[in-house]
Amino acid sequence: MVDIFSRSGSPRPQDEGAQRLIGENRQTIERLADQISGGGYSRARAADAERRKKPVPAGLMIHDLGAGRAETAPKPYIRVSPNNRVVVVDGETGRQMHFLGELRRLDGRRCFVLATRENRFFSPVEDGIGAVLADLDGREIAGSSAAERELAAEIAQRLGLD
Repeated sequence: MVDIFSRSGSPRPQDEGAQRLIGENRQTIERLADQISGGGYSRARAADAERRKKPVPAGLMIHDLGAGRAETAPKPYIRVSPNNRVVVVDGETGRQMHFLGELRRLDGRRCFVLATRENRFFSPVEDGIGAVLADLDGREIAGSSAAERELAAEIAQRLGLD
């Protein structure tokens, strides 16, 4: 539909005549618009009409993809990630359970730094875990992956994850 606005309160006679002419020739105008646009005009109108339709709840199939997991007991293990983070990870889901600390360079040495407020971590380890691992804070770790595995094994043994 075409609305023509003019400055006066009522439409001018020319505007009414143009509106009537467009209304009477609507089919021809739409056919020409489709011919010029290669059918794009009708597709756009159909898509617009489809978009404006309200969803009908009857007969819809709703899938909750998050509800299908069975709760199993976590199987934690210690992992030293490629970006030098030391974390406790659930072996079943792969999710991080605890962040323990990082391997950092201190005075040219590669050391394990426990996640505490004193070491400038925003979320420190829990008090119980921190007490068990306190003497590992600042321990030098050689650059090999074997040394990382030894550290992970010692942390797992201290936390009772064996």
